[in-house]
Amino acid sequence: MLSKHQANQLARLRWTSFVIVGLAYVLSYFHRFAPAAISSDLQQTFHASAAELGGLAATYFYVYTVMQIPTGILVDTLGPRRVVAMGGLIAGIGSLLFGTADTIAAASLGRLLVGLGVSVTFISMLKLNAAWFHDRHFATMTGATILIGNAGSLLAAAPLAWALAYVSWRTAFVAVGGFSLFLAALTWWLVRDHPGEVGLPSLRELEGKSAHPPRSGHWYDGLKVILKNRATWPGFWVNMGLSGTLFTFAGLWAVPFLRDAYGMDRTAAANHTTLLLAGFAIGAVFIGKFSDRIGRRKPVMTAGALAYFLCWLPMLFGMAMSDIMSYGLFFAMGLFAPSFALTWACAKEVNPHALSGMATSVVNIGGFLGTAIMQPLVGWAIDRAHSGHIDSPLTLSDYRMGIAILAGFTLMGLIATLFIRETYCKYADSGQID
Repeated sequence: MLSKHQANQLARLRWTSFVIVGLAYVLSYFHRFAPAAISSDLQQTFHASAAELGGLAATYFYVYTVMQIPTGILVDTLGPRRVVAMGGLIAGIGSLLFGTADTIAAASLGRLLVGLGVSVTFISMLKLNAAWFHDRHFATMTGATILIGNAGSLLAAAPLAWALAYVSWRTAFVAVGGFSLFLAALTWWLVRDHPGEVGLPSLRELEGKSAHPPRSGHWYDGLKVILKNRATWPGFWVNMGLSGTLFTFAGLWAVPFLRDAYGMDRTAAANHTTLLLAGFAIGAVFIGKFSDRIGRRKPVMTAGALAYFLCWLPMLFGMAMSDIMSYGLFFAMGLFAPSFALTWACAKEVNPHALSGMATSVVNIGGFLGTAIMQPLVGWAIDRAHSGHIDSPLTLSDYRMGIAILAGFTLMGLIATLFIRETYCKYADSGQID
């Protein structure tokens, strides 16, 4: 049993870590989705084609993808506190560079540094959640993490579009860079990696269970355990198909698509993106909590993936939509897409607890690799479709192949959910799993 002082200390440190690193995760989402709102500004500033714009936006995802396994290794060895503080410093410098860039090459370098810095935040957040919250609440807290992160994506949609009427996009990114540096300092000062750092028992010990065994051996041996575990990999493809298409669309192409294919102005298109991301935040919390409550992962994931796939069909076939229909469609897309979030819980539960950072990072690669591939690929498809009539404005037909690419990747993610290993919300070594 904890004394009153220890209980207060546990609660204070738990929520301090959650809030500070959560705010860093807000910036991660902001940078992820901001190019959609400033796409026209970037094209005008750097005289960029659709493919070049896609490449600039995807620079973030290239480095984010490459950094996932190294991040898992770092948080399992150095601890999330050091990793997040270091990442915040790099992301802050990158945002400052992006906001002051005078060439597309300099802007790409800034965005690369931003991607490098924020790439460590989510896996660190999952590691902290696993250390500071009960195992049975992991999916719920993952959903809450995504909810917090989506504050950044919401800020990158309609609020950013509104702010651009008063300040330049450059000013906005310089300010965000300064805030990132501030959060890096707070992380170093106030965050703790786990209760044991301050002499408190683990959450499992408080429930009368034995503590998870600590990591032993070289990190390389642990990574081999995860990579050789066939139950790890279906989640990788689910992430690529579901989160990859969502980040590609909401993070870059949704606003131009709605503007060119459906004739919306930037504010109306950004409002659609805002509603999509609001649905994503709500869905992430509901899906994680529902999964924890019923003690199942796979059926919840498959049902959500199917509903999300169906949402692509009206846009693929160019269906005429009223405002109510289009807003409802975008909200539904956001509501069902976060079924991929359960893959992180599954990856953690089918691998040793001490390797949770690396396990979740391997699965998380899928979404960012998918986005890194799809953002420029969709831009290439748009340029190719429009190449015969350069002087005319873009239309729905120019976007159709791009939307088909996104729908195809989504279908792949749906199929991959059928191969997920059901964990019944338990670790593999604590109960029978299929």
